[in-house]
Amino acid sequence: MLNRASEGARLEAALLPDCANRADSSVIPVVDISQLTSRDSLVRRRAAHALGEAAEEVGFVYVVGHGVDPALIERVLDRADAFFTLPQAEKERYHVKHSAHHRGYVPVTEVGNYNDEKGGRHYEAFDLAVDLAPDDPDIGPEKPLLGPNVWPDVDAFRETISEYYSVVAGVGRQMCRGFEMHLGLDPGYLDQYMRKPTSQLRLLHYLPNNAPCSEAAMNMGAHTDYECFTILHQAHPGLQVLTVDDQWLDAEPIDGSFVINIGDMLEAWTNGRFRSTLHRVINVGTERYSIPFFVAADYDAKVAPLKPFVTPGKQPRYETITAGHHLLGNMLRDFGYLRERYERGEITLPSMPPPQNPFENKGPNVHVTENAGQSGSMAADGSLILIDRHGSA
Repeated sequence: MLNRASEGARLEAALLPDCANRADSSVIPVVDISQLTSRDSLVRRRAAHALGEAAEEVGFVYVVGHGVDPALIERVLDRADAFFTLPQAEKERYHVKHSAHHRGYVPVTEVGNYNDEKGGRHYEAFDLAVDLAPDDPDIGPEKPLLGPNVWPDVDAFRETISEYYSVVAGVGRQMCRGFEMHLGLDPGYLDQYMRKPTSQLRLLHYLPNNAPCSEAAMNMGAHTDYECFTILHQAHPGLQVLTVDDQWLDAEPIDGSFVINIGDMLEAWTNGRFRSTLHRVINVGTERYSIPFFVAADYDAKVAPLKPFVTPGKQPRYETITAGHHLLGNMLRDFGYLRERYERGEITLPSMPPPQNPFENKGPNVHVTENAGQSGSMAADGSLILIDRHGSA
């Protein structure tokens, strides 16, 4: 097994160059989500409201008490290490470009179109999602992100990663119950949008590097996550979060925790009540592993402000979008091979993908792409998604 002691991670964080305007890390709350299943209704409500307040005020939260066996996480990291230490030619056999459903190996050369990634990319990844049978009726050109996984010929890789996917998907359902409780939605309300979700799992390997500590040489550019929310295990420091006052905050690892961040779909569903928060990764010097699980809606789920969040004094701030179109449209920026497919007409979308994800238009000091000043995007039906970050809704 790899040595990833929490004390070592804290030491690495202390030794990192000053890559951010460091804010107090207590800005990100810690919530024990085991309390969401307490027999005491008051305890359940307190835990749910702690989650909800973090989603509204910060967009990020550490969760403990999630019930995921640390030994399983170690096995996942060990199997990821076994894959990423294969010869490059062997890894290339599983290149994501060979998959029709975005599954497989993503090399460092698969560069995203981020204005703040100018120093070269220093991470590789392996991408998976819900593993559908080849004859599943939802597989087809209309839903290109649904399909079977690609499994490398690495001992116990499929068994271990599949188990982790299933377990963390359960944590996602538990988180949904907490969000529903805080928002006053019926238990299970969100399930209607998540019957066959496009939830993705990424095994991320940040390579040792000598990149300078500057925004121009960061490993992963500033972005929001396109799905509902993300459940992240990180073994080493490097993650940074943009605070409401435009300061980059180090979200350092906390032993036994997951980092949860709100994504675009929950921001839209809650009509802006929850925050889809910009974050980035600056990994200087050391090797780093992280495992994000993106809790998503169904590909064809319609996402618009839910009725409880649209009142006479709170009109809709977002037009209806299709979850899968939003995800795929933004992935064109992330993956060069997908951009090439789109340009060749092999991938179709109902409208032109926006030059910038409008959920990332977070503040005057953030420039995500060359078009960072844009405050709107085209929905699947061609209508404009309106985002008003600093005005009244």
